[in-house]
Amino acid sequence: MRYLASPAQLRASLLRWSLFTVPLVLALGFLSGRSAGSGPDNPWFASLVKPGLYPPPATFGIVWTVLYALMGVALAMVLSARGARGRGLAVAAFVVQLALNLAWSPVFFGLHRIAFALGIIGALALALAVTIALFWRVRPLAAGLLLPYLAWVCFASLLNWQLLALNPGADGASSAGATVRVQLAH
Repeated sequence: MRYLASPAQLRASLLRWSLFTVPLVLALGFLSGRSAGSGPDNPWFASLVKPGLYPPPATFGIVWTVLYALMGVALAMVLSARGARGRGLAVAAFVVQLALNLAWSPVFFGLHRIAFALGIIGALALALAVTIALFWRVRPLAAGLLLPYLAWVCFASLLNWQLLALNPGADGASSAGATVRVQLAH
């Protein structure tokens, strides 16, 4: 015998999953970036020539916070779809794309491997497209929540490629040769 959940029970399940997945995805993203020393204060990154379409540095923290929250809600929507065909495969695809996402910062900012990071972000875009297709089969709205993420990953891929083109000597450079900023007080 199959039991159907009431709308209130479905909302409660989504809320419970969201209370777990949103903080988890946010924390993993934060820890990945923090452990890699990502951001404009990274001396190696600060020394790179930036492309013309590089946004203000504060943009990245804001955008990634919103995207990680959307990712957590999308995952919660799929996880709360108990009994939905393809749910397990969709969650597995999400885990793969998230692992690629979390690998990018340590490779780019930590190891200074711009070309390898470009490969990772290319694989991320592909894995994310697969995840969106699989989420669509389970919960179309969950797939829709990932579309801004895909757009940002495509933009970030372009930035990564331009950083490689503008800084070929920086790919794999050791941090020992990084530029050090010194501010003198007036």
